[in-house]
Amino acid sequence: MRMTGRLEARQTQQLAMTPQLQQAIKLLQLSNLELQEYVEERLLENPFLERGEAPEGEGATASADDKASDRAAESGPADGSDEPVLERRERIKENAGGAPTGDEDYDAAQHVSVEKSLRELLEEQLDLAVRDPMEAGIGRYLIDLIDEAGYLTATTTDIAEKLGCQETEVAAVLATIQGFEPTGVGARTLCECLTLQLEEEGALGEPMRLFLQNLALLGSHKIAELKKLTGMDDDDLREAVTAIKKLNPKPGLAYGADTVQVVVPDVYVSERADGSWRIELNSHTLPRVIANEDYYVELSGRKQSEDSKKFLQEQINDANWLVRSLDQRARTILKVASEIVSYQDGFFAEGVRHLRPLNLKTVADNIGMHESTVSRVTTGKYLHTPRGVLELKYFFTPGIPSADGETVYSAESVRHELQKLIDQEEPLSPLSDDQLVARLSNQGIAIARRTVAKYRASLGVPSSVERKRAAKRGI
Repeated sequence: MRMTGRLEARQTQQLAMTPQLQQAIKLLQLSNLELQEYVEERLLENPFLERGEAPEGEGATASADDKASDRAAESGPADGSDEPVLERRERIKENAGGAPTGDEDYDAAQHVSVEKSLRELLEEQLDLAVRDPMEAGIGRYLIDLIDEAGYLTATTTDIAEKLGCQETEVAAVLATIQGFEPTGVGARTLCECLTLQLEEEGALGEPMRLFLQNLALLGSHKIAELKKLTGMDDDDLREAVTAIKKLNPKPGLAYGADTVQVVVPDVYVSERADGSWRIELNSHTLPRVIANEDYYVELSGRKQSEDSKKFLQEQINDANWLVRSLDQRARTILKVASEIVSYQDGFFAEGVRHLRPLNLKTVADNIGMHESTVSRVTTGKYLHTPRGVLELKYFFTPGIPSADGETVYSAESVRHELQKLIDQEEPLSPLSDDQLVARLSNQGIAIARRTVAKYRASLGVPSSVERKRAAKRGI
């Protein structure tokens, strides 16, 4: 067998990740505050970038003559020498901080060890524990209000009022979160935090419960009163104190904290008189920059080396690209936010009960964008709404698929159908959870037995065995 070599030409299509494209993608991911910091760095690096004029009433700006004078002073002597431009180029290299050059695939984030935050941990557990859109919406809202120590910082009454739902619904979701790791998370008081931990250990008898409820008496050394309320003797009290010393009063601190950052809304949502929604970018936090073409023409007209000419061309191109990228970013955020508000109109008007199932693909298809673009836009971006400041990702909730996979039902509509089936059953021959699954399947709703059991319980409906017993007793 003889081995021979041959040449073969193949044509392939590949998207090249140019520095400009990488920059555009990066801008989409940044919040408004992060964007301000990024633009400030670019203003220092690029000689042709300068601040744009703010709308009237938002602060004075330097006159065109002042800016020209500043630029001339920065450029140095007008004798045609290359030194000022070359010095600027060297400063840009130094500001790069020694990052690898010529390797567009280098990602510094891959070389940083990231500790999972308490919020991330809780959100992961919520995704596994809850599928109902309303419950998921309440859960995410609650998690946002849990501080780094693990405590809930608002009352269930206030949360229910803000979300437009029942306080019992908030309390039910909070109970679910209080079953997450770390044990004790979501507590509203030290007593509740320690109680949750002792319950987990199976060490919470009535005397210990009373001891925790009156823990303040121990701190004020009112031992006799504490013994009377709990029925404990001295030995019991010593054991109780020993037990609580082994507990963690701040369970959230065992996990990484989210980066402390002031949440500034990127988009404002307000209701018009006709009931529609006004959606506006937060222009006060959007940096405004322009590319100074006049300054570029002035410098490029001087006698200088080819290297300097190339550098100037690169810088003006980069400045123009940044200006266009900032404009495109703003348009993209507004487009995505508008679609989300339109789709979740029921939430804004009626409350969390009307939160509809929504995923990235639905938004992307409706506005003609790629899913990855929508994902970047909705990360770290916030809406200021009548129901509070909410992250765009808050509005993405799972749904229950139909048997044919073409339709998605909200959990609320499934609960409604479930209640109808139970209301129509024969009292002495109630439907089991398996039979309810089959009936819903006949209607095209694909749902697991455990989900039916959970929804039945949330409706306050007992099991089929208990319903049958109640019917026999004539209740």
